[in-house]
Parts: sequence; structure tokens; C-alpha cells
Amino acid sequence: MPRRSGLFAGLFLSVVTVLPVVAMAETISQFTLPNGMEAVVIEDHRAPLVVQMVWYRVGSADEPRGHSGIAHFLEHLMFKGTEKIAPGTFSARIEALGGDDNAFTTSDYTAYFQNVAAEHLPLMMEMEADRMRNLRLTEDDVATERQVILEERAQRIETSPGALLNEQMQAAQFLNHPYGIPVIGWRHEMAALSREDALSYYQRFYAPNNAILVVAGDVTPAEVEALAKQYYGPLARSEGLTPRVRAQEPPPIAARRIVLEDPRVSQPYVVRDYLAPERDPGDQRKAAAALMLAELLGGSPTTSVLARRLQFDSQTAVYTSASYSGVTIDDASFSLVVVPLPGVSPQNAEDELDKVLARFLQDGPEPEAFERIKTQVRAATIYAKDDVGGLAQEFGAALATGLSVQDVQDWPDILQSVTKEDVMAVAREILVAPNSVTGWLEQPKEAAE
Repeated sequence: MPRRSGLFAGLFLSVVTVLPVVAMAETISQFTLPNGMEAVVIEDHRAPLVVQMVWYRVGSADEPRGHSGIAHFLEHLMFKGTEKIAPGTFSARIEALGGDDNAFTTSDYTAYFQNVAAEHLPLMMEMEADRMRNLRLTEDDVATERQVILEERAQRIETSPGALLNEQMQAAQFLNHPYGIPVIGWRHEMAALSREDALSYYQRFYAPNNAILVVAGDVTPAEVEALAKQYYGPLARSEGLTPRVRAQEPPPIAARRIVLEDPRVSQPYVVRDYLAPERDPGDQRKAAAALMLAELLGGSPTTSVLARRLQFDSQTAVYTSASYSGVTIDDASFSLVVVPLPGVSPQNAEDELDKVLARFLQDGPEPEAFERIKTQVRAATIYAKDDVGGLAQEFGAALATGLSVQDVQDWPDILQSVTKEDVMAVAREILVAPNSVTGWLEQPKEAAE
């Protein structure tokens, strides 16, 4: 985007467990337009505000080979204008109404959203529908924005040792699957992206039958459906869509390791990523157990297993965490982070981490800790109902990755039904060496001495 990027880069500082968000069933409705566009409406009449989100079922994992970064590049170009909207004025019009907008790209989807007063929803639909099929790009637009994304890569990735380590670990974890390609793209391929590349991608994937509309706030289902039919209904379907079948990973046979030495590193740390199951439609129990496992191991900075064993008992680390989010189409990642105390080497930190994991796999969670986690997760689902934007994002991401509204609504009950036996079964499946990539981020040896 011209103002700020919504790229989801998965950097070290964003390693947190994603807790579930859900709304009560009676506040949710859905419909599908004749042209194939799906829609979800989340009613919340506490304030005269509305968020509109349009999600496209396409992300960096769907890019043509050799054109990495085109999904994120097009996200930027979508703000260039149409015949009705002058280049660069899309966001300015929304700001003039007192609203705000943005967009973001991930491996599995690209989403655009606006937060405005409810009275402006018709205009938001008119503008979003217009650029879904009527984007206009000049060679100058493409050249200018290509330089923007190259500079963004330089600032977000190439100047950040943590981001570089994350990128290398993803590439090592996914040997064959396109999740191993960074969302922002590889620099040499980004530099070659053309106007023809962008328009070909746009014309194929940006269509109502590849999109999900989510409207949340001070609206009624009848109102949203009428507006959607008026603005999105006339848009033509795309006939170039095919099932989202990606190259899959071969069975892992060996643990992998990445050591990144960089003189800019101020705080060394150890990261361990494991392949993990994703949330599947109608079959979310294993993913729910994986989320509970992440919460038990590293969800709390003071009471989690890693915190107690590594930060307090062995005095190995100043920080630990575990994270998992299974809202992906294919295999997800389960991540552990250990930031050692000064004087503790990455090797010692990793050795202590392995001891803690081995003990957990043998003994399992303490009953009190397990019940505390279930209570905290339940509380999180209740508090999340207050965030209408978060609800819109939860339902949009779910539908964009193949889940259903019912799957989202079932998720809290599935989490509460998870047993210690479920957690241990998924722990023994995930926490095995061949599934893992271990990364060390540290200063060069000569600099550290």
C-alpha cells in the first residue's frame, strides 16, 4: 500500500499464540451471490460503525513459480486507481470520511478492509467492487510501486537479522511446498515483476467467485445482502480458477539446522519450528490440541512450562515462548523461542530446551496447569466478542482457508473438549526431530569474544 504495508511477515517479534475468536451463532448470517461471491454478516449495534473486509482466496503460496512476491505486489497496486477513482486517492477518500483502511497478504489469502461510520457502507462497497474488476495500471505505476516493495524488503527483511533467520528457516522447513517462499518474495524475482505479470494475476484471481465479503458492525443481514447484490452482484465471474492444489512436502527424514551470524545481532536467541497439522474443515480436534500444547509450553511468560523450567529453575533464559496457529490450507508451524541469559550459549540453551521437552513428553502437563489454560482460553473467546474487527478477521481468514462458519462457531467447544491425552498425542506427533528446523541467531564468533 502507498501509506503502510499490511504484509504478514511472521517475524520474531510477532511470535505469539493466536487465541481463538468467535461470535455467538445468532449474530452471524451468510449468503452467496449468484456470481459466486460468499458473504458473512456479523451484527453489532452498540456503535454506528462498520468494518467491510474483502478476502481473496489467493496468497503467496498460489503464485506462479519464479514470480514470488506478485501477490503482495498486487496488494500495493490495488490502491492505484480505476476509471472512477483517481490514482492514489482511494485511501484519501476514506480518511476524508473519518475512516481508515488497509490491506494485508499472507501465504493463503489477501484481504482489504475499511473501518467507517455505518452510513458510508454503500460507498465502501461501491469502491471495493469497482477495483475488484476495473483496476487501471500504467507502466509508471508499476515501476514506482515495484521500487516501493523492494525498499520494503530492504527495510523489513534485509536490515533485520531476525527476519533473515525466519526466512531461511521457512525455506529449510518447507523443501517442496511454496510456504518455503517468503510472502514478500525473493529480491531477484521481485525486481523482474512486470505490468503484464500483475494484470494476469489480477484478472485471474480477483473475481467475485474467488472472494469472501465480511461485513461486521451496525448493519442488518437484509441491508448487507441488498447492497452486495447492487454493487458486487453485477461483477463477472472468473473462468480461470482451478482448485488450490499445491506441491506437498515429502515425509521428513532428518532434523535441519540454520546458524545465522550477523554483527548487528544484539540479543542471540534459539528458535525451533516443527511441522504441525492445520485446522481442517469438520476435523479440528488435533489442531485444538496443538493450540493447547502451545499454551502449556509457552503461552505465559511466568507460569508456562518453558518459563518455569528455563527462566526460573535452570536460570537459562530471559524469555521463552511457544506459538501455533493452524488457520492455513496446508501444514502449519509450531514454534518455540528461547532467549538465553547473558553468558549462556545457544548450544546450552538448546540443550536445556531439549531436556524440558523430553521431561514434558514423559510426564505430561500438571492437572492444575491444564485446567488453568482451558479457563484462560475460554475467557479469551468471551472477551474477543467485544472486538468486531477481530471477529471479521477470524471469519474471513477461516473461510479463505477452507473452513466454514460452522467450524469457527464449533471451535471454542472443541477447545474445551480437549483432554490431556489429546495434548500428549499431538505432542508426540509434533515434537519429533525430523519435523524440526532449529535456528540460532548470534554474533560472529570473533565479534562475541
